[in-house]
Amino acid sequence: MQKVCVSGALMIMLLVLSACGAAAPDPAAISQAVRETVAALPAPEAPQVSAPDPAAIAQAVRETVAALPAPEAPAAEPAATPEPAQPAEPATGESRLDTVLARGNLICGVSGSLAGFSNLEPDGSYSGLDADYCRVVAAALFNDPDAVEFVPLSAQERFTAVQAGTVDVLFRNTTWTASRDTSVFMDFGPTIFYDGQGMMVRADLSIATLEELDGATICVQSGTTTELNLTDQFRALNITFTPLVFEDIDATYTAYNEQQCDAVTSDRSQLIARRTTLAEPDAHIILDAVLSKEPLAPAVAQNDSRWTDVVVWSVFVTFQAEEFGLTSENVDTFLDTENPDIRRFLGVEGEVGIGFGLENDFAYSIVKNVGNYGEIYDRNLGPDTPFDLARGPNDLWTNGGLLYAPPFR
Repeated sequence: MQKVCVSGALMIMLLVLSACGAAAPDPAAISQAVRETVAALPAPEAPQVSAPDPAAIAQAVRETVAALPAPEAPAAEPAATPEPAQPAEPATGESRLDTVLARGNLICGVSGSLAGFSNLEPDGSYSGLDADYCRVVAAALFNDPDAVEFVPLSAQERFTAVQAGTVDVLFRNTTWTASRDTSVFMDFGPTIFYDGQGMMVRADLSIATLEELDGATICVQSGTTTELNLTDQFRALNITFTPLVFEDIDATYTAYNEQQCDAVTSDRSQLIARRTTLAEPDAHIILDAVLSKEPLAPAVAQNDSRWTDVVVWSVFVTFQAEEFGLTSENVDTFLDTENPDIRRFLGVEGEVGIGFGLENDFAYSIVKNVGNYGEIYDRNLGPDTPFDLARGPNDLWTNGGLLYAPPFR
């Protein structure tokens, strides 16, 4: 009878372990532990022999097995010698630079309706600071400033056009901000125009400060930093206003000109340019108040360092050329200079241009075909234009401005 009990207990124990998904310990050790456990159980009171309570046996088996040492794991077979790892294939993703060079021209996103920056002229050409910087990049790529296709884009369209690859680069009076550098997935180049948001009003309103616009209706373009800046500034001054929002820049100024609003706000450079197009420019004044910082810079799609480098350093060429005193008129006279910095810059020696995947004299091509920053600025915004904008922060660092290029070496 005792053997039957031991066998039954052993079966119960094995079933318990199987249900738990555990590996069974050594059977001989289990049998011996079960015999000792059963022998220690109290004998039945009646003369009739009966099996101990199964539940008690099962519990005793669990406790006993838990106290047993774990069985030794079988010796592992020697691991097979791994095959030597194959070297990773080099990245083969094509840069936008390769695409543009193969195409043979640059596709440049611009405004197309902002005089002084990018404006479609009656003859079909584009004028302005932004348009000329499209030509700067084209000259760097192809030694041809006319190898550009201009694509006019609204404020709402511009970033989508870059992300979708519709345009190669954006030169569209676009403010460089943290959110545009991250959530909009843009990479920005050097600032080509340091601006600030301003406010234009009709002179007959006799308004001189922002505080005097309390309760006014203000025209503003949507899809720009201008909207948020306007709200922030008026909230900080604890004054109210009613925004009149337009998607199109022309509609914004038409509404202002028709007196649908008391004032219009945008970058000061844009206000100055647009004032010249109004029927009576002198009937409008731009307030002294500057509502924000607006660094206007080129933008390309993120994560393409080769293409970004070409755009960035093409802009730097225009800064450095002015610092060296190189112009479109005199640059040829510097080709035989003994100045090593200028020789490297113009590609006479060294391999700066080759490092960008361009011709070594790409900087010479930019200066010869388009000019230095001062030439570009004066041609579009300087004293001989209707805008007559002082350089201010848009001057070389050596003249107290903010323009500064890293070394070309």
